Amino acid sequence: MSKSLNIALLGNPNTGKTSLFNSLTGLSQKVGNYPGVTVEKKEGVCKLDRTTKGYFIDLPGTYSINSSSIDESIVVELLLNKNNKDYPDLALVIADVENLKRNLLLFTQIKDLGIPTILVINMADQMKRKGISLDIPILEQTLETKIALVSTRENTGLDELKKLILNYRIISNKPLVQINSIDKKYFENLENAFPGQLLYKLWLIITQDANFVAIQRTLISDISKFQTKSKSEIKRLQQKETIKRYQFINSVLKKGLQIDKASATDFRSKLDRVLIHKFWGYLIFFSILMIIFQSIFSWSEVPMDFIDNCFNYLSSVASNNLPSGVFTDLLSQGIIPGLGGIVIFIPQIAFLFLFLSILEETGYMSRVVFLMDRGLRRFGLSGKSIIPLISGTACAIPAIMSTRNIESWKERLITILVTPFTTCSARLPVYAILIALVIPDGYFLGFSYKGLMLMFLYLIGFLMALGIAWILTTTLSIHSKSYFVIELPNYKIPLIKNVALTVLEKTKSFVEGAGKIILAISILLWILASYGPGENFNQAENIIQKKYPELAEKEIELKTNSFKLENSYVGVLGRSIEPIITPLGYDWRIGIAIITSFAAREVFVGTLATIYSVQNDDNDTIKNKMASEVRKDGKLLFNLASGTSLMIFYAFAMQCMSTLAVVKKETNSWKWPLGQLFFMTILAYFISFLTYQILS
Repeated sequence: MSKSLNIALLGNPNTGKTSLFNSLTGLSQKVGNYPGVTVEKKEGVCKLDRTTKGYFIDLPGTYSINSSSIDESIVVELLLNKNNKDYPDLALVIADVENLKRNLLLFTQIKDLGIPTILVINMADQMKRKGISLDIPILEQTLETKIALVSTRENTGLDELKKLILNYRIISNKPLVQINSIDKKYFENLENAFPGQLLYKLWLIITQDANFVAIQRTLISDISKFQTKSKSEIKRLQQKETIKRYQFINSVLKKGLQIDKASATDFRSKLDRVLIHKFWGYLIFFSILMIIFQSIFSWSEVPMDFIDNCFNYLSSVASNNLPSGVFTDLLSQGIIPGLGGIVIFIPQIAFLFLFLSILEETGYMSRVVFLMDRGLRRFGLSGKSIIPLISGTACAIPAIMSTRNIESWKERLITILVTPFTTCSARLPVYAILIALVIPDGYFLGFSYKGLMLMFLYLIGFLMALGIAWILTTTLSIHSKSYFVIELPNYKIPLIKNVALTVLEKTKSFVEGAGKIILAISILLWILASYGPGENFNQAENIIQKKYPELAEKEIELKTNSFKLENSYVGVLGRSIEPIITPLGYDWRIGIAIITSFAAREVFVGTLATIYSVQNDDNDTIKNKMASEVRKDGKLLFNLASGTSLMIFYAFAMQCMSTLAVVKKETNSWKWPLGQLFFMTILAYFISFLTYQILS
């Protein structure tokens, strides 16, 4: 008979918790959200032996369970609520061998909740080089637990960890710190008021400021009547608790930990002096960005051409081999080109996530946050604002949600409002196809024009975010305190497995999320483009034959398709908005693509792929179709002026309706997202208008 265990993975940020999670669960993991909140939830399965499965949940990183953010409150909610389906049978607290003292604070808190807790000391391969020695038997005895020494880099210690998990029942549940000693009378009264309840659990519920949604309501309502101390007195008791815990930790480590400082190297400090230098730090960071953008274009060119040709071949096969009819047309002209319009950009999206993952894994991204704090302060932002601004290059939605760790409401609100200016990965397909069409080949100082243009688009988005942040800082009359604290983790060589899983997970999420929207919009667009009102659509072939009797049959067919498209439902809609967008250099087809791409930016290319496939029966790639499209005056539709204007529009316009929704959720008001939508749209239109008029 098979058994299962719920296992919670806890730890400070940068302790290798996610690396251990990946090593144990591999591809057997899924990512979702916690019920009621938009915080990411990672779960995975690992077979511990022939009869037992472990269900691992990778909880958000936290320094303690005295929650001060939504991420940390998620941890507390789970650990205090035995009715939660994810409530752990045991907990693994992951500690970095170089920061054992700080990591053990969380360990003592979890253990005092009566949950069987195993201490997992990660990065064991670094001990010899760092001059660290541990007396494991002494540590196990004083901490009343079992300890696993693991190295996710060298993949060692995992089998021993699984054995400890299987034998978790032998681990003592006895508290390590007597919480009542910090105020005997207060805790005696608390214990008498709630007999049979775990004292530390009662204390945690009293001290938490978070709005718990999952803990037993009756217990909370009862405790709310236990008001014997003010908030300031509770805070002082929390400080006493922390001091008492560290006194205990110091006594433990005095016996079980030795560090030979002479054998430790100062490599990290030397590297930090360069990477976070006031001048060289910025130069290195922007050089890295330049290399990333160059690589995104040069490395992805071959796989993109291959994918483009594959979807062109699939459309051709469907059109030539399936019975003629509505379904075949829908498949060959709607679904396949629409999906091809997003799949073609998988290489570029994957390379973007690859570089971001490597920067995060090495510990460099934390240095960027520290470095940028100096500059961001003058714009009314903190160093923590750079995390949403940089993570916005992947997607604005999790980037906006990551502002929750910014303590100042004013700084958090401004960061939320300016983050959509950061170029997200959904804009990358738009930029990529337009840059390929309108930016000429060539090099400047060894850098290609195409790569420089992509770098420019990312930079103007970031600079605009700073400019708007400065304006908001001087105009918003919101007063709130702020402070900036960040940990600079040790430098690490990225784990290939971690990077690969991150790229796979993020790319898969991107494609699945975009694929559903594109499929639905492709079908809708095909229907709107294949049918139309009035005689112009229904009698299109007769009208063209009468108007151009001298043309060959193939040319008649092409003009008929084009005429029908202009008089279809989508054509009528497009031509109705054409007067508004003509000053920007766009035609009605681009107008339709702009409207549909508000569902998701990447839909832009899929929309044009569907429209051009309906208009033209020849099986050519989307890039070639766009490159050959001409205006009524015979000039190319996508030229330097119109293409640059369109890229500028996408650089400044509101990203998508999902971003709008998450801004509403995070600000708890429609005032900010609607104002954001209006301002960004007007700004994008005005600057795109100037760009087109100047370049044309």
